[in-house]
Amino acid sequence: MPLYKTLAVRPDIFIYLWKVEEQESVLQAPLTLTENSINRLGGMKSELHRRGFLSIRHLLAEAGYADSDLYYDMLGKPHLKDGNHISITHSHNFTGIIVSEQVKVGIDIEKQRDKIARIAHKFTDLDYDRRSEDNELVRRLTVLWGAKESIYKVLSTPGISFYKHIDIRSFKLNQGKTTGIASFQGEDSHYEIAFLEFEGFTCVYALRA
Repeated sequence: MPLYKTLAVRPDIFIYLWKVEEQESVLQAPLTLTENSINRLGGMKSELHRRGFLSIRHLLAEAGYADSDLYYDMLGKPHLKDGNHISITHSHNFTGIIVSEQVKVGIDIEKQRDKIARIAHKFTDLDYDRRSEDNELVRRLTVLWGAKESIYKVLSTPGISFYKHIDIRSFKLNQGKTTGIASFQGEDSHYEIAFLEFEGFTCVYALRA
């Protein structure tokens, strides 16, 4: 089973990443799924989505949880029954979770793609050439998007705009970390952000300060 990477962010915060390479039947065979998960799986038309869904249940097992320990609220935010915090992400053939005992957390994996430069004006005022296919620009914009997405997952509040309400401090790609702030409805929240790159993907995670 290709558990791709495990990261100990802090003694009580762990990240688990999976590279989805197995066939669907191989992924599903050892799992015990809830009726709700079976129904969700049956409604997925994409085999890649089904395999990603199943791989996340394997990541839960790596973290010491069963599928039945996970549930979602009305806004689609995942929760664990023991009260620990969790965030989930998947992109193409990579999936990931972050689990934290006390700190609220968010995680996002994104594939590094040139087209992000054409839509970046929707989530940042960073000065750049939309026609650019410069690799460093694509990497930087992917981190920006992932950081804002991770913060959004922590907040899980309708009405938040990536462009208007979430700001990410300037960063250097080789440092692998930055900070962010969300300002919404008169309240500010602050975040520690870190990121890593692998195989043309970027993984970003946010910890609420």
